[in-house]
Amino acid sequence: MSQAMQPAETIHSMLAVGRRPLSSGRTAEVVNLVRAQPKRAEQLIECLWDDDSVLAMRAADALEKLSRTMPALLDAWKAPLLGLLAEATQNKLRWSLAPVIPRLRLTHSECCRAAKILHSYLDDSSSIVKTCALQGLADLTRQDSTLLPEVVDLLRIHSRSGTPAMRARGRHLLRKLDAIEEKP
Repeated sequence: MSQAMQPAETIHSMLAVGRRPLSSGRTAEVVNLVRAQPKRAEQLIECLWDDDSVLAMRAADALEKLSRTMPALLDAWKAPLLGLLAEATQNKLRWSLAPVIPRLRLTHSECCRAAKILHSYLDDSSSIVKTCALQGLADLTRQDSTLLPEVVDLLRIHSRSGTPAMRARGRHLLRKLDAIEEKP
């Protein structure tokens, strides 16, 4: 049950409500709050490093949802987010960050760093992490076309030999990338 936000309530306290690990808690409220008050994004970003893994996962989920419509809001934190992408070990944190990073405005070297990290995610035991890593790699090619040959090769491999989710996503992404390459 959602609670009305109190004036002194922090994003941390909102994300801490409820202890069920797979519950999203008040994540939707946090997303709406940060959309309405973009300066509060910093509070959300700080929660990604919280010792409470449930809270950190909820923060990552909220961040992913925000990045769909407001990616520029997160550009100020791209260096720490790239660092977290590299050091994250929790599956939900990884699969939430994998689509966020390619939505940021990255330099060539940042794209290469992100691609290297996402490539390492393909060795994760989680099919969801692997599938999100493939999506993230494909999305990075929009900013850095030099990654395209390697990403297409990875998509071809995983669309034949990956998990069912990876095979389906790989085929879908290959069709999208082929359509982009065929445009004059």
